[in-house]
Amino acid sequence: MRTPRILSIILAGGSGGRLGSLTDHRAKPAMPVAGSYNLIDIALSNLHNSGFGDVWIVEQYQPKSLNDQLVSGRPWDLDRTNGGLRVLPPFQGGEGEGFAEGNADALHRQADYIREFDPDLVLVLSADHLYSLDYRDVVETHREAGADLTVVTNRIRNNPSQHGVVEVEGGRVTGFEYKPEEPKTDLVAAEVFLYDAAVLLETMDALAAEHGQLEDYGDQLVPWLVEHRTVAEHRLEGYWRDMGTPASYHEAHMDLLEGRGLNFDDPRWPILSASPRRLPGFVGEQAEVRTSLLAPGSRVDGTLIRSVVGPGTVIEAGAQVDSCVLLDNVMVPSGARLRNLVVDSGVEVPADAVIDGAGGEAGIGVLDRSGDVERS
Repeated sequence: MRTPRILSIILAGGSGGRLGSLTDHRAKPAMPVAGSYNLIDIALSNLHNSGFGDVWIVEQYQPKSLNDQLVSGRPWDLDRTNGGLRVLPPFQGGEGEGFAEGNADALHRQADYIREFDPDLVLVLSADHLYSLDYRDVVETHREAGADLTVVTNRIRNNPSQHGVVEVEGGRVTGFEYKPEEPKTDLVAAEVFLYDAAVLLETMDALAAEHGQLEDYGDQLVPWLVEHRTVAEHRLEGYWRDMGTPASYHEAHMDLLEGRGLNFDDPRWPILSASPRRLPGFVGEQAEVRTSLLAPGSRVDGTLIRSVVGPGTVIEAGAQVDSCVLLDNVMVPSGARLRNLVVDSGVEVPADAVIDGAGGEAGIGVLDRSGDVERS
């Protein structure tokens, strides 16, 4: 059987509003994760490890913050003469011009480029999640089912109403509701979709003609295909985490520290990154460090418990940090006490500040660059 021609598209243009001030100055896929990586590294590493070499990234919001991480695709072997990485920003002049109003609209605006590439299958990914997946297995599921669309799914412990909720029977998707108030199952779409290219293009054109414009995939595109076409399920049984809110972002890092999160250091399935080379994290003589991750370029002279420290971040002697995620170039001076926080890049914590983010509904706060604390 002929190997299908596969085009992979990462939709990375959303503003990430649910993350609040953390995405005021960066695209969500450029968010730091695990100290030494960025969210975009997850999707790109899964593609690299799966052997998929034609990758397009659709940008819109804060593109420079994302382009700084991509470096022409070199860490993922995508800096090629033929194929490799292609970045698609918004444009003017021609079909598909302007700014997208949702992820399905963003995909439809690339329809002419997709036709020109002429793939058999289109793999569409979000860059907002932590997971490990061999996309070749998804292709196999798709071919065996004779599917027009294959949806990767995962069971989650809480808040399925924040996702596309899926009903399945015998490996086929029989129902799909996008962010329903009363979800019928705890099975959700993991934001990985494999489409038959011809069906995708035909359906997008027809729905855009009928509705005027597509919006998010869950509004028209996926529900229509579930009702009228063959949609298969591919179950992701391992770890999957949506990083769309400060609470989920913080919890994913606590999962990592407790050994139940994504394995970033699996030699059989490495997470690759364009992170700069820096001196390993430094722990001073008077420091107390427990159950924490220190990125290269960081320095700890104070007390650090159950936390993740980004590059260039300094925790001075006499400072205390507990259950926090400190992004890059944060300064925590002597006397400051931080707990249950995500601290944004470049924040200089006030001397003798005592801040606990646990006052919000989710028990987590964000200390932003203005010095304010957002509690979710």
